[in-house]
Amino acid sequence: MRNKMLWMGMAAVLMMTAGVALASGDAEGAAQAGKVGEGAAWFFGLTLLGAGLAIGLGTVGTGVGMGNTVGKALEAMARQPEMISTIQTNMFIGLAFIESLCIYALAVAMILIYANPFKGLFVG
Repeated sequence: MRNKMLWMGMAAVLMMTAGVALASGDAEGAAQAGKVGEGAAWFFGLTLLGAGLAIGLGTVGTGVGMGNTVGKALEAMARQPEMISTIQTNMFIGLAFIESLCIYALAVAMILIYANPFKGLFVG
């Protein structure tokens, strides 16, 4: 499990680095054409970094929360088999609320990447 998490972390860092490099290259090319301000490369690079961190931290937190929820529900079902249907229903409702937090992180990342409200300050 640790090895898999290590590879996933390394892949995430590689993707963020590539995104920052691509954003800085695009911004520098547009700056030479006179369309973008001086700090655009940093702005777009840090925007991609922020989006990556939002998704990464959001999914780690919800993954841990979901694991704890399912684990505790299974323990409760094993202790009280007559309450399985009630415990299972409550578990799925809780999982839906936990998953909504991950979806909010995805929405924040998409807003940062595609509809950044501060992009007008850097792009002419």
